[in-house]
Amino acid sequence: MSMRDTDWTDQGSDDLERRITRLVSATADGGDTRIDRAVREVLRLVRDHLQMEVAFVSEVTEGRRIFRHVDTEPGKELIAVGASDPLALSFCQRVLDGRMPQMVRDVSKLPDFDELPQTPWPIGAHLSTPIVLASGQVYGTLCAFSRAPNEDLTQRDLKRLQMSAQMVARLIDQQRLRDRGAA
Repeated sequence: MSMRDTDWTDQGSDDLERRITRLVSATADGGDTRIDRAVREVLRLVRDHLQMEVAFVSEVTEGRRIFRHVDTEPGKELIAVGASDPLALSFCQRVLDGRMPQMVRDVSKLPDFDELPQTPWPIGAHLSTPIVLASGQVYGTLCAFSRAPNEDLTQRDLKRLQMSAQMVARLIDQQRLRDRGAA
């Protein structure tokens, strides 16, 4: 039996939702540092739950994808906070415009695999969902990936990622409100 079978039963998954919801609630009156810490903790919880090597929040702006928050498995620091690349050359763009599903257990099995953007490392399993702010603006994406395929991913895992993206959106909205109030 894998760790996933024993540790992430429905009760464990419900615990993930409760923990993420508590993080968002606890930062409602906190400063930017608390919000940044909460986003990083959401990423860690998501990455651990999905058993992925990397989870990140990207912001889409001026045709670029900027990595705002990153959580990696120890020793697998593949992406740096603040790094960016052209949005058009990313999996994120394909998810945002509907050319790629939000959950891919094995990227190499996609029918358009040969047309995918080149990455500095192989991507086996990939989950990505838009982060949509209260205004309706797409901020960017919440993504998680592993270099190896992961056939154990389920629709429930994607729903958890989508719920986490909603929580991250609330945190970003809180930070933007605070920034406007300080100006």
